[in-house]
Amino acid sequence: MSAGNTGAENAETAGGAGTGAAVAPPGWDPKAWQAHQVRKERAASGAWSIAPLAWAEAARPAAVGPVPAVVLGAVLASGLAASLLLGEGLGPGLLLAVLPALVAAYAAARAAGRTLRPWTALWALGCLALLAVPALRASAWPAVTALFAALLTGALALHGSRRWPGILLGPVGLLDSAVLGVRWVWSGLRSRGEGRRERWLPVAKAVVVAVVLLALFGALFASADAAFADLLSGLTPDVSGIGGPVRFLLFAVGLLVAIAVARAAAAPSRWDRIEVRPGKARSRVEWALPLIVLNLLFAAFNAVQLAVLFGGYRKVLEATGLTYAAYARQGFWQLLWATLLTLAVIALALRWAPRDGAGDRRLVRVVLGTLGVLTLVVVASALRRMDLYVDAYGLTRLRLSVAGVELWLGLVIVLIMAGGLFGARWLPRAVAGSAVAAVLAFGLMSPDGVIAEGNVTRYEQDGKIDLAYFQSLSADAVPALDRLPEPQRSCALRGIARELAAAGRTPWYATSLGERRAREILSERGVSASYEQCKGLGTFGSRVEY
Repeated sequence: MSAGNTGAENAETAGGAGTGAAVAPPGWDPKAWQAHQVRKERAASGAWSIAPLAWAEAARPAAVGPVPAVVLGAVLASGLAASLLLGEGLGPGLLLAVLPALVAAYAAARAAGRTLRPWTALWALGCLALLAVPALRASAWPAVTALFAALLTGALALHGSRRWPGILLGPVGLLDSAVLGVRWVWSGLRSRGEGRRERWLPVAKAVVVAVVLLALFGALFASADAAFADLLSGLTPDVSGIGGPVRFLLFAVGLLVAIAVARAAAAPSRWDRIEVRPGKARSRVEWALPLIVLNLLFAAFNAVQLAVLFGGYRKVLEATGLTYAAYARQGFWQLLWATLLTLAVIALALRWAPRDGAGDRRLVRVVLGTLGVLTLVVVASALRRMDLYVDAYGLTRLRLSVAGVELWLGLVIVLIMAGGLFGARWLPRAVAGSAVAAVLAFGLMSPDGVIAEGNVTRYEQDGKIDLAYFQSLSADAVPALDRLPEPQRSCALRGIARELAAAGRTPWYATSLGERRAREILSERGVSASYEQCKGLGTFGSRVEY
């Protein structure tokens, strides 16, 4: 806090709240002082959780010393690696491009006197595992999800947050670190450049000479031997377009990310200093009555679900006039929204819960615990309906992803219930960790492969298959689709084979494991069915749900 803010706090202590008309302390503008007092009064009354200026001041990163030389080198290496390894796509090159940024973060943290803590190491390992998903899976949708989760996990590793403000605002802190980091690096470069030209100029000349020699003799050896030329082209990035806009943009992004990571590692935003005040406590009747009514509604719904489960679906279908699959599809989305809204209700109920003693705490646990248990039954009902729908129509990306989200929401409810029993200090980290673990498991299990496997198994059981849908899957689905008999196999693989052929051979650092396996399978057993055969099987038509 600044000296002016300290004086303001002392004045408030002496005069109490509501002293907006009092004389402003030294260092404060009278109008600014009055506005500050109004904000404090609103925060004290529960209108605001915290004054806007207060949280910005509390979370401001600390000042850092001069940037170490190893950080400057690692930042430059990160930009070059991003430019060279990410131009052709994501793959193992993403992990290689991130390694210099990790070196920069570690060196900056060591120089600032920060030590590696267990939670920091755990979040860092989780971030690296998420960044490995594009190296394993050819499908874009789990890879993109993993990248967003890696951003959150990396922010947690850098900031060490253990409360909700830090969990939610961690990625925002990286933007602030990027701005502060650019100034930090620029100041370091200027300080090192003053009076040290004779030290850095020989190194720069040696690097230029080494690059020229490598390019000259590498080109000669490559033209002299075709095998060496093939090896060299496979091991080195294609730099023919390094002066293009895409390469330059990748260099700038890699540079900026490494700078932000290093600056945050040296002095992170201190989100855990933000104090979020609880809402105004309500009376027992005002708080508990709406929740008890909601619990009764949940109980009635769950009773109907149990009756349907034990009484069979035929009677329900006759009464409602719905088909088997329509009944399952109609209910799932509503139950998914009911689960999401229940989480919002629990969050608001905890904010306004009565807090006068052990009796109030016991009431809160009983009412919200009952709501949590009933919500778990709703989650189970939603998953059962999705299972029925998949049995009728097959597995798709949308159905698999929303079922995974519903399953994770059920886990969050279990964690909230455990927090109510054993204390909630660990709850923010546990919820964030469960989200990271869910995204990682989703990427590692190869969603497109699971979808293809499920539909192939369904075809082997009842002969129903939708070949048109397989045209939109990625190369991860090839091993499962390869089990189909001909001509269904060739028709199912037709779209994937065409995309791989159009993409051409990509370098090793931009090729995922899933794409490599698909190319090996298709090279051994290509697509043999004709266009007319596949058209007759419905390969090029719209989806048909049996």
